[in-house]
Amino acid sequence: MAKRPTIQNCIIAINPNAQFTITDDDVNKIVWVGDTSPISVSDIEAKKVELQTAYDNAEYQRKRRDDFRNNLSMAEQLDKLYHDMENGTLDTSGEFFTSRKAIKEANPKS
Repeated sequence: MAKRPTIQNCIIAINPNAQFTITDDDVNKIVWVGDTSPISVSDIEAKKVELQTAYDNAEYQRKRRDDFRNNLSMAEQLDKLYHDMENGTLDTSGEFFTSRKAIKEANPKS
């Protein structure tokens, strides 16, 4: 899952081998190290917009992940699966499916 983009993330996304130091996540406070070719401020800022859009579009995924972690522990999910198997309800009527569906419906993709 994507992280909120920083200038460092943007530089690495453009050039994974870039060597640099940066102060205060400020695009104007980058020192290029070694033989790394400097990346233009406009290229870094364009990459930041791209990564921010990807981050924003994945908000539902972060919400679902947090809801699953807070409301359905792995042990609880496995217990629901076990009981659904035991009861012959390992389909859309089972507890496992309905509990996961409720979280997905509370956090839709769009």
